Amino acid sequence: MKPSATVQNLWRSFSYIGLAVGTLLFATSLSPSLLPRHYAVQGVLSGVAFSVGYCIGILCIIFWQYLQLPQPTPRTERISKFVTTVIVSALAVGFLWRTTIWQNSIRQLMAMEPLETAYPLRVALIAMLTGIALLLSARMLRGCWRFVDRQAKRILPPRISFALSTMFVGLVLFLLVNDVVARFALHVADSVFANMEEIVPDGVEQPQSSLASGSPDSLIPWETIGRQGKSFVTMGPTQASIASVLGRESLQPLRVYVGLASQDTMEERAQLALDELIRIGGFERSTLIVATPTGTGWLDPGAVDTVEYLHAGDTAIVSMQYSYLPSWITIAVDPNRSKTAAKILFDHIYNYWKKLEESNRPKLYVHGLSLGSLGAESCADLFTVFDDPIQGGVYSGPPFPSTVWSNLVAHRNPESLQWLPTYRDGSMIRFTSQRNALENARAPWGKMRFVYIQHASDPMVFFSPDLLFKKPQWLIGERGPDVSPYFQWYPLVTFLQVGFDIPMATSVPIGYGHNYAPENYLDAWLAVTQPDGWNDESVGSLKAALK
Repeated sequence: MKPSATVQNLWRSFSYIGLAVGTLLFATSLSPSLLPRHYAVQGVLSGVAFSVGYCIGILCIIFWQYLQLPQPTPRTERISKFVTTVIVSALAVGFLWRTTIWQNSIRQLMAMEPLETAYPLRVALIAMLTGIALLLSARMLRGCWRFVDRQAKRILPPRISFALSTMFVGLVLFLLVNDVVARFALHVADSVFANMEEIVPDGVEQPQSSLASGSPDSLIPWETIGRQGKSFVTMGPTQASIASVLGRESLQPLRVYVGLASQDTMEERAQLALDELIRIGGFERSTLIVATPTGTGWLDPGAVDTVEYLHAGDTAIVSMQYSYLPSWITIAVDPNRSKTAAKILFDHIYNYWKKLEESNRPKLYVHGLSLGSLGAESCADLFTVFDDPIQGGVYSGPPFPSTVWSNLVAHRNPESLQWLPTYRDGSMIRFTSQRNALENARAPWGKMRFVYIQHASDPMVFFSPDLLFKKPQWLIGERGPDVSPYFQWYPLVTFLQVGFDIPMATSVPIGYGHNYAPENYLDAWLAVTQPDGWNDESVGSLKAALK
């Protein structure tokens, strides 16, 4: 067979409807979403979108044939194909041409350098290669289904064999992906990030102060703290640096961090954290914070440093590692791990704290970023609030599986926006973003104060399975200041776009996406912990110093 004939046969083997639907999804996937994308990421995303669209087209044909509906006449089919080809091709070309404009519309809002080009031809090429690879995989799957269906037809009627064969192949595919592919990918990720735990950042050395976790006097061995824990206990502000910035006397902030390797179980690690906190005098400080880290064990310096400056070092922060995988992977593997770890650590600290004399104990707060927010917001239950209430907490970037956050947002005041909601009279819970919105409340602060910091451009917060079929509330009405005016919702496509944004959530400048700025934390801690001696001028000076 001649090469040209082979190419023609290969081309004819593709479904026209599948190609048309696939091209339509390819085109719409080029439109902007929450974050700017590198052309390689855009190419892979568009290739996935094309493949999904192609499969949808095939399923439509199969469903039509299954119902035994009449086929169009040759003339009707010819005209409809011509019209569809013109429309879909024009959309694809037009959307490719607009790619640079759309990407720059996001970059401009995030103070990023504009692109001269978004490389639409490269995007198209990568999308084509990705689409071909996925379609070949789908054809292999179809071949397996046909084989099973032929065997089933020997003993079953066609429609029954069709349904049973589809169910069987689907079940085998699910088990294969879940138990083989997913396990292999998780094993690889686990090995990579486990090895990264052994890497000590430059400039990080074992502390010698008896007040530091991991020091020779510490109950926590230095080598067990982990990469992120070592950075946390050694790279925060010192007594001297705080005094220099504030121009007044200060204390050395206390930080306790227990790594995954410090003890075998969560209960043992939490007890070790409590023992270490008691050893260094953490309960003798005015402010005590139980902080839940992200999936990697990281605590944002912008969150913890700011509260230490506000209180002139008269603080103690205790944290416990529960994973070393990034939050977006940990959410997929075990989203409840952070909640379990946060609850266990909080219970150990709280049960000791509430036995102390109320007049002679620190104010107790909780904090968490990303997956840490998921754990921190659920560690203090309703009975804790009634029994002996803590003073509040600061949560940033709450991830989409958070039921506490989603319930608050779902029951927000009707006139407020989803990306910047207000809840009831604002006496206990308030939301803020890049611009300080903590004064947008109907009533003064109460005894307990909780603040959520969230960016409208954070995919970790605003991803949702509902994006498959429903336009999100955050795209209705006034948009966040960091959301492109060109961002439009498309069924299925927006779900893929925001899903692809999640792993890239920290690839943008601080103050956007999943990167939260110190000045926003400063406003939140100022409102929640009410430190003495601060006014607008001194707060402004501290923000400038922290930048």
